[in-house]
Amino acid sequence: MKRREFIALIAGAAATWPLAARAQQGAMPVIGYLSSRSADDTAHLLAAVRRGLQETGYVEGTDVALEYRWALGQYDRLPAMAADLARRPVAVIITTGGDPSALAAKAATSTIPIVFVMGSDPMRYGLVASYNRPGGNATGINILTNTMEPKRLGILHDLMPQASVVAVLVNPTFPAAKMQSRDIEEAARAIAIKTELFQASTDGELEAAFQSIAHQRIPALIVASDPFFDTRRAKLVALAAQHKLPTIYYFREFAADGGLMSYGINLPDAYREAGVYAGRILRGAKPAELPVLQSTRSEFVINSKTARALGVKISDNLLSLADEVIE
Repeated sequence: MKRREFIALIAGAAATWPLAARAQQGAMPVIGYLSSRSADDTAHLLAAVRRGLQETGYVEGTDVALEYRWALGQYDRLPAMAADLARRPVAVIITTGGDPSALAAKAATSTIPIVFVMGSDPMRYGLVASYNRPGGNATGINILTNTMEPKRLGILHDLMPQASVVAVLVNPTFPAAKMQSRDIEEAARAIAIKTELFQASTDGELEAAFQSIAHQRIPALIVASDPFFDTRRAKLVALAAQHKLPTIYYFREFAADGGLMSYGINLPDAYREAGVYAGRILRGAKPAELPVLQSTRSEFVINSKTARALGVKISDNLLSLADEVIE
């Protein structure tokens, strides 16, 4: 080969090197984000996911892209959304908003890694073989929310020891609803009080439930943990205020928005962990070998302004137990 031809060949190859390098590196990895909730009520939680990703070296829009799917509390939309993500070139699927999202993703794919944030035992649904060795394509964080209903009942009883009956609001379409109702009923029997169950999975049913509670003069309410209720947080707090009904919820966000009390895990912590796990998987970790984490940081929050508006006296003992008192 002549010298001139050789130089031309090298120059042409050099011009294609950047293209070849980009082809080898591939496109920016994509994370599917499947939630039972809505973008509006989870902005602070998405920020926590992004913090977790950043801890593993991924910044949305720079190193990784996220494809969002929001069910807005309508669980029947999740299977199609999960299937759509599974058909796309996503490297990981993060599922949030409780059990329905995780179950939909698991039904849609047995190969794409799944990182869930859910309130029930993932072994109970067959999502993982064990906590230490999940064994399949799913792992994540168990936030234990659905197991805390008896504790919330106990707090409400401490607030209103004279109440002989307490209302319980559940969403019948939520997979854990029967377990939640059973656990609360058993806890109520142990402290010799009765519970009245009310069900709601639509806005109209929410309004009807509060009207029935007021009509029956039930003095207090537990809102069982449920992603549909998360998407209706403002409505639930407004209905409780309208009917002057002391109510305990399951996440701090309710108390921060004007609800009387909340008891549950610190949700942003769990979402940050989900971001960390997704980042680790992008870097080569296998979900089968990443242990399921359990949230341990719970928080009891009291809104004293709401208590005054409802005419409810918060005992010194409850105030001393609170992790936060919102004035």
